[in-house]
Amino acid sequence: DMIHQIYRSGTSIGANVAESQYAQSRADFLTKMTIALKEANETHYWLGRLYSCGILKDKEYESINIDNEEIIKLLTSITGTVKKT
Repeated sequence: DMIHQIYRSGTSIGANVAESQYAQSRADFLTKMTIALKEANETHYWLGRLYSCGILKDKEYESINIDNEEIIKLLTSITGTVKKT
């Protein structure tokens, strides 16, 4: 169900960021951060679905979505910087 999907994608963001801290190489770091970004984007999708189905109310959705959008911005910046250098 949707709750399980958002739980999986949401927790995967943190797990991949944590793993990236002990990456074996720059490429490994980028891979883990890219996976975290993909999971954040998937979380964005599931948040939208939960909101459109009425499971999340306006305030809940706005708060969580703002936080997730900030995570997406940070991960986009990090992966972009690593790719450039």
